[in-house]
Amino acid sequence: MSPFLQLVIELILLLLAAKLAGYLSTRFGQPAVLGEILVGVLLGPSLLDVVHLPFVTSESLREIIHQLGELGVLLLMFIAGLELHLSELTRNTRVSALAGTLGVLLPVGVGWGVGRLFGQTDEAAVFLGLTMGATSVSISAQTLMELKMLRSRVGLGLLGAAVFDDILVILLLSGFLAFTGSSGGSVWGILAVAGKMILFLALSVVLGIWLLPRLVHLASRLPISQSVLSLSIIVMLLYGLAAEVLGGMAAITGAFIAGLMFARSHEKERIEVGMHALAYGFFVPIFFVSIGLSVNLREVQSSAIWLSLAIILTAILTKFAGAGLGSRLGGLTWREAWQLGAGMISRGEVGLIVASVGMVQGLVSQEEFSAIVGMVVVSTLVTPPLLRALFKASKQSNTQSENVNMPVRGEERV
Repeated sequence: MSPFLQLVIELILLLLAAKLAGYLSTRFGQPAVLGEILVGVLLGPSLLDVVHLPFVTSESLREIIHQLGELGVLLLMFIAGLELHLSELTRNTRVSALAGTLGVLLPVGVGWGVGRLFGQTDEAAVFLGLTMGATSVSISAQTLMELKMLRSRVGLGLLGAAVFDDILVILLLSGFLAFTGSSGGSVWGILAVAGKMILFLALSVVLGIWLLPRLVHLASRLPISQSVLSLSIIVMLLYGLAAEVLGGMAAITGAFIAGLMFARSHEKERIEVGMHALAYGFFVPIFFVSIGLSVNLREVQSSAIWLSLAIILTAILTKFAGAGLGSRLGGLTWREAWQLGAGMISRGEVGLIVASVGMVQGLVSQEEFSAIVGMVVVSTLVTPPLLRALFKASKQSNTQSENVNMPVRGEERV
C-alpha cells in the first residue's frame, strides 16, 4: 500500500474517532476537546498505537499528522483572535500583565525548589521551573469558545496573560542560557531578544492596522475564488513565521495577533465562516488527537513516578494560584480570578518546546524529560473540565442570587 493511501486511512480513523469522542464528551457534560485528547491517548502508543498498525510502513506518517496538527493550533488561535477586538484586549492590560507575570514567577520559583528537593543542581532545578512557567492557552481558548465566554473579562484577560507569559518565559529562558553559558550569550544577547520581541509586536500591529485593510479591500475585488480567505491564511502563516523567526516567540502568538488584526476587517464574517469550516472540519480535531498520540504511558519509568507526581502537582497548583492571584490584584473578582487561573494551567506544545531546549543543552535527563511530558499531558487534560466546572458553578450561583432577589408572588409592590 502506498504511503498516501496509508495516510488517507489514518486520517479517516483519526477524524472519525475525534468527532465521536467529542460528541460523547459533550453528552457527559464535558468540553468536546477533552474527548478528542483522550481518544488520542487511546489511539496512541499507550494502547492501540494506530500509527504503527501492521499495514503502516511509512516512517514519515506520524510526523505528517503532527505537522497537520500544528496547522490546526495556528487556525484555532487565529479564530480566537478573530472573535475579539483589539480595544477589548487593551482594556484588560492590567489583569493580563499581573496574571501573566505571577503565573510565571511562582511556578518557576517553586519548581526550582522541587528540583533541589529531588537532588538536582541549581541549573537543572531552575530549568525545571522554567518548563513549569510556560503556558499554552489553545486548549483553554477552545473551551471558552464552546462555553461562549471568550469575550468575557476572564477570556480577554486569559488571552492577554498568555502573551505576557510567552514573552516573560522566553526572556527568562534566554537570560538563563546566557548566564549559564549554555548558549554563549550575554546581557546584550538578552537585550537583543527583548528588542526582537518589541520589534515584532510593533510591526505586526502597525502593518495590521495600516496595510492589512488595503490588502483585504484589494483581495475582495479580485475575480478569484475565496481570495479573502486565502489572504487570511497567508497572513496567518506569515505572522506565525515572523513570531518564531523575528520575535523569538511561539508561532501561536503570531497567529492570534493576525486574527486580532483581521477582526477589524469589513470582511470578517466571510473569513470567519471559511476559517471555521477549514479548522473544525479537519485541522483542529487532528491537533487535539495528536496531543494524545504523543503520549506513551509505557515509557514512564517507575523510578520517575514520585518526581512526575511532584512536577504535576506543582505545575498545576502554582500556575492556578499565581495567575489567579495576579488577576485578582488586577481587579477581577475571586471567582473570575480562579477561572482565569484554571485557564492558564495547560502547558501544551509550549512546555514541550522549552523542555526540548533543555534536552539539547544537557540540562534535562531522559527520566526528567518523561516526567515533564507527563506534566504537560496531565495539565492539558485537567484544564477543560476544571474550566467548565468553575463556569458552571458561577452560573448556578448567579441563578440562585437572582432567585433570592426575586419578589415572592403577592409581595410585589404596586
